[in-house]
Amino acid sequence: MSWVSTRAYYERINKLVQKERSPTSSAPLLIESLDYSPLYAVHDEEGWDRAVAILGESAQRLESAGAEGLLVCANSMHRVYDRLAEMVSIPLIHVAEETGKAMEARETKSAALLGTRSVMTESFFRQRLVAHGVDLLPPDMEDVEMVDSIIYKELMLGKVSRDAERALKTIITRKEQAGAEAIVLACTELALVVDTDANVLPVFDTTEIHSQAAADWIMAG
Repeated sequence: MSWVSTRAYYERINKLVQKERSPTSSAPLLIESLDYSPLYAVHDEEGWDRAVAILGESAQRLESAGAEGLLVCANSMHRVYDRLAEMVSIPLIHVAEETGKAMEARETKSAALLGTRSVMTESFFRQRLVAHGVDLLPPDMEDVEMVDSIIYKELMLGKVSRDAERALKTIITRKEQAGAEAIVLACTELALVVDTDANVLPVFDTTEIHSQAAADWIMAG
């Protein structure tokens, strides 16, 4: 939901379409970049109901404007995916479902999930990966609080620090020691502080996977 997330998705989807089609190609997109402040750090049911109202109205506006498919460019907001899907008649591409497919294709059996508190601890995201045969390490609450704080207090505000990079590297090393075969970066902005190509474990970046699914969908149309 942050502008950082909007920028990441826009850039990635366009680069993928350009690479597949031609140097002059770009993705036909309708974007509604929302005011993030009413959706910031939602933790209670009242907040999730507010999120449904805001995202649902946005989805309906985009459908009315001609959108034929939808992405919610935030992992945490997939907590209300089912309610949003009922509010429109066009398909929503689910970030966790696409990630689960990618992990199954790579025969990944064990992984650690990093994201906001809700993504790391609640079932709405985890169960989608488990359904694709991935055994997820249980959340370590110290790591949950650390990662959640970095996301909300730094990354979603466009800040990147060396301390955050070191903290994530330490956490990922611990996950490897605990038996994880891979890491799932289930937050759009986490790739700002995790080098997905130079890591001790394979990294599944949900933003990259979701963007690829969107580009594939656009080019198949």
